[in-house]
Formats: sequence, C-alpha cells, structure tokens
Amino acid sequence: MTTPLAERIRPKSLQDYLSQQHLIGPKGALAFQIQKGIIPSIILWGPPGVGKTTLATIIAETSDRPFYSLSAINSGVKEVREVIDRAKKDGGLFTTKNPILFIDEIHRFSKSQQDSLLGAVEKGWVTLIGATTENPSFEVIPALLSRCQIYTLNAFNKEELEELLKRAIKKDEFLSKKTIKLDETDALIRLSGGDARKLLNIFELVIASFNTNAITITNDSVTQLVQQNPARYDKTGEQHYDIISAFIKSVRGSDPNAAVYWLARMIEGGEDLKFIARRLIILASEDIGLANPTALVMANNCFTAATAVGYPEARIILSQCTIYLATSPKSNASYMAINEAQQLVKQTGDLSIPLHLRNAPTKLMKQLGYGEDYKYAHNYEGNFVNQEFLPPEITGTTLYKPGNNSKENSIRVFLKKLWNKYNY
Repeated sequence: MTTPLAERIRPKSLQDYLSQQHLIGPKGALAFQIQKGIIPSIILWGPPGVGKTTLATIIAETSDRPFYSLSAINSGVKEVREVIDRAKKDGGLFTTKNPILFIDEIHRFSKSQQDSLLGAVEKGWVTLIGATTENPSFEVIPALLSRCQIYTLNAFNKEELEELLKRAIKKDEFLSKKTIKLDETDALIRLSGGDARKLLNIFELVIASFNTNAITITNDSVTQLVQQNPARYDKTGEQHYDIISAFIKSVRGSDPNAAVYWLARMIEGGEDLKFIARRLIILASEDIGLANPTALVMANNCFTAATAVGYPEARIILSQCTIYLATSPKSNASYMAINEAQQLVKQTGDLSIPLHLRNAPTKLMKQLGYGEDYKYAHNYEGNFVNQEFLPPEITGTTLYKPGNNSKENSIRVFLKKLWNKYNY
C-alpha cells in the first residue's frame, strides 16, 4: 500500500468533511457560498493538517469548476502564468464558473510571484484559493489580500481526532480487513498536535508494526514505536499558535525561564524564526514600551541578526532577546494610548484641524489663516510654549497615561510640569 492513509480516506464531500463547522456547518461562513457555487477568491489560514487542501478540492468539485493546483514550494512565476493561461482557455471571461487555482503554502511565494496573480484574480480569469499556515497579514501582499476573503481553520480537538481514527478503521479498504481496537488514544493525539495528517501517518505506522490482524492500540504501543523514530515525531502538544501564546504571556509575565522554555518548544518544532522574531518586536512595544525603550531596539536588531544568521545559531540570538524582554520592566501605556486614540477617532470622526497647526505653502492659504499664531517651541525657554494641539472638541483629553515604572514616572513628572489640563 503506497498511498498514505490520509490520502486514501480524504473526504470527497462536505458531508464527510470533519470539523470547521464555523465555516461549513449549517450557519457556516462558507456553507452558503459553496452550496450556491458563488465562490470568491479566498485564503484558508490554519495550522498543518486541518483540511485546507481538502476543503479547496471539495469547493471545486461541489461548484463543478476546473481545478488547478500549485505548490509554492516548487512553483514560480512561469508556472503560475502557464496555469493562468490554461485557466483562461477553460472559460475565464465567458462563464460565471471561473476555474479555481489552488496554491498550497502561498506564504512561500515572493512578492513578485504574488504580484503575478493579481491580474488574473482581478479580471476573474481564476478564483484563487490560497492555503497558508502563516498569518496572511504578514505573508500575503496587501493588494492580494484586498481581493480575497480570509477564513481561519482551527486545529482538530480530541473528539474530532478520535472520530477520524474510527472513520479510518471503518472506511479504509486496508484497515477495515483488520480487527483494530482503540484501547487508548492519548499518545496518538498528543503526538499529532492537532494535525490530522500527522495523526493518520502515526496510526498507519503503528498498525504496520503489528504482524497480526488483531490489533489493540495502547499508549505504550504507540510511545514505544514513536521513540524509535524521534526525528519524525519530535513535535508534541499544542499547535504553534498555542505555544506562541504561552511564549508571549511568559515574557509579559516577566518569567525568563518559562519564556525560554516555550522558545525552545517552537525552535524544536521547526517554527519559522521570522515568526518568532516578529513577535519579539511586537512584545517590545506592546508590553514594555517606554518602561525600557531600548527593548524595541534590541528586538529589531534581534530580527535582523537572527534572519541573517539563520538556524541553528539564530536560537542563541532569539534566546538573548527573549530573556532581555522577559526581565525588562513592563508597561502597556503606549499600546493603550493608541487604542484609546483610535476609539476616539471612530467616535468623533474627522474633526477639523486647528488653523494654527495647518501647513501654509501657498499665498492663499496664508491669507486664509493657515499657520497663523503657531508658536515655534524652540523659540521659547525650555523649548516649550503652552498652545493647543488637539481639535477644540476634544481638548484636554488624556490618551497617554504613563505606567508605574522608573522611566515613565520620570516622564509623568516631565509632563506634569508642562500640562495642567491633562491632570498628570
């Protein structure tokens, strides 16, 4: 049997598709579109082995559309253009059922490769379905994102993975000929990390290790076999987004030991170092901010250095930055300030800019009072003069509230001397 179990039992219809009810259930965001065949270009975002490719194939078959598939790992601009040309011949402009172009791991496409898709998507020659394990906001160019709907797929839970195993035993032609008892499933599920494909690969490996048709699956039988193949099954537990959450919260909670542990979990699991380094940059500003402004410099330098060096040495740089951020004083004041400012903008709309703050590059603008009465701070003692910088409707609104730490306490003292209206 050369075809993997995951491929042999791949669902062919929505009725057989397991999980993702928020997308394909009775009230799912995609269910109505699939049933009506009104399919927009979409990006399916989720961890490995949650059914992104399967869902794309079902969408194509249900809507009765030509289906083209490319992998970003081994396809370039040339291959993309060739497929688009074939798709145009299959209907394109002359039918509402445009061919579907599925691109697996679309986050691996460079900017130029993603650019090559724009025309075909915009003109309707193809309906794009991209699959990615990485946040599309970081890895997909804005022009392409704006032309696609983003749908998030979740990792399988324990009950769904157990149901998947039962389906495999019942429906697979090879397994159904054996007498298989699932006595224990914890080890299988733990080792899969919510990845259905990985679960079925491990399960098939375990089944193949028995020389009898009567098989009882226990945690010990799975663990003993997997320990003989550590390189293949070295990833355990939660999906990467759960681990990054634990990592972030450990740094925020000033626990360098927990933070570096979760860092090691990500590194050993093969997490993209750029993904980790980006999170460190965000952490440096969101959770440390002005309590230690050097943290952002450190994190940015970490990103540059780690990506330049690459694994395995990049782990040392990531560790240094992680421990530095975890042991830094914490403040979310800058983060809260921009949140409150954006909320204020949404509530008050486009308030008029005070005339004295406006630019006056033309004679007419000067005649209209643009820039008039503006006071140049450097012309005054201490490089400060009391004047209004907010629209009159929101004058005195305090958006930045310094945190309780050494650096921001000094900022509070500085601001208190300057501004009575902000109540510092």
